Amino acid sequence: MLNILITGGTGFVGQHLTSTLTAKDHHVFILTRFPDYHIDKDRTTYIAYDHPISKLPTIHGVINLAGDSLFGYWSKQKKDAIYKSRMETTQFLIDLMKQLEKKPDIFISGSAVGYYGMSKDLMFTEQTAKHGDDFLAGVVTEWEKTASQAETMGIRTVYSRFGVILGEDGAYPLMRMPVKMYAGGKIGNGEQWLSWIHIEDVVQLMLFCLFNDHISGPVNFTAPEPRRNKEFTKELAGILKRPYWLPAPASLIHTVLGDMGKLITKGQYVLPGKALEYNFQFLFPDLKAALMQLERGIK
Repeated sequence: MLNILITGGTGFVGQHLTSTLTAKDHHVFILTRFPDYHIDKDRTTYIAYDHPISKLPTIHGVINLAGDSLFGYWSKQKKDAIYKSRMETTQFLIDLMKQLEKKPDIFISGSAVGYYGMSKDLMFTEQTAKHGDDFLAGVVTEWEKTASQAETMGIRTVYSRFGVILGEDGAYPLMRMPVKMYAGGKIGNGEQWLSWIHIEDVVQLMLFCLFNDHISGPVNFTAPEPRRNKEFTKELAGILKRPYWLPAPASLIHTVLGDMGKLITKGQYVLPGKALEYNFQFLFPDLKAALMQLERGIK
């Protein structure tokens, strides 16, 4: 049995990961600012950020999933929250691990494919060294740099670069809503790439990294077949038995979401090179199968 310390454990990905880890008899310690809002379970313990280090058991792995949501209009205040929440929590964990007499075997730090910047033409893998030059790329670069301090402590460090995660929470409900409301269609010209991954594959790839001593550095959490926006929306419309007819102008998206709109109107083609290299078996490599499974769950 392993003891795993998680930040962001009450969020979308964190809840799924905690459920899987505890089902496999591991004990999860969830760092939260509001531990009194939660009830401890047999293998889940909620602890405050000021929990005494001396009262922690041996921690075998640390997983950082905390960070202010990217969703919403990117005002200066929102951008500050996105940046600070990631840097401060990651630095907190670095400082915590420095104080631990026995260091964890692994540190998995949340990251994003936003590292690569936006492109309609380029293909990105973990071998891509150059980062993008937009706001999110800058955030992710600094985020990973902060997390890299764990490497100097001899801790195997993984940067989980998440694509768009499809599940019952997160981006997917917002993506399906216009289609469900008979207003589905491509965004802009629809040519932008969507690098997606099913939530179950996120959890399984996280475990794969946790228990595979050979994996370190950046790992792209994306399915092996990115799809264009127009293809994604058309596939979803077919599954929901809704029309695919009403395009959304890119200018409207930018007006509503500010700079965040670029994530939707530009996109990027990201392949999970390291997962494929180590023969990770995706449960949902195909978009149609992933969407059908999600819709069965929603119904």
